[in-house]
Amino acid sequence: MRQSVPAFVDMLAQCTYSAVHLEMRDAYAVGDEKEDFEAWRNGHRTDWQDRDAWWHPYYQAVADAVERGVAVRRARVVSEPVSEYIRYEHYITQANLIAGEQVRWLPRKRATDIAFPGNDFWLFDGQVVRVNHFGGDGSMLGCEIVEEAAVVKLCAAAFDTVWKRAIPHEAYQV
Repeated sequence: MRQSVPAFVDMLAQCTYSAVHLEMRDAYAVGDEKEDFEAWRNGHRTDWQDRDAWWHPYYQAVADAVERGVAVRRARVVSEPVSEYIRYEHYITQANLIAGEQVRWLPRKRATDIAFPGNDFWLFDGQVVRVNHFGGDGSMLGCEIVEEAAVVKLCAAAFDTVWKRAIPHEAYQV
């Protein structure tokens, strides 16, 4: 493991063919997302035509990577019935799709036999894992970079299995 963790957008900018993200929590409380979730709960809906109102550097980094030919895929393992947060996340996934991500959803009950790492992660070019550490309240505690072959293999296998079983965003109903 390396001590310093490069910025996510820098890691994505160096990616050449694949960036995959596995999310396994039913709620997150990260940065501005907490405020956006509360606004959504209070009835605010995004005007997807007003890109300046919601587009930010993450989406631009994804769009740039996709334009370079990088396949950016996100899979979410979720409990059903889904939490209110997952309903919100399903709604805001439109931004990820506009940026060029492919997104799928896997009901947790269909994941019992999958060996998972203990944390959410990004896997870049099948070689470098960016592990995301969260607190019990969903807050981001930090990240670490892992290049150990066994960890890379576990993360790649978990993602690939989830991806094959998961439901494309457009077909997944919350």
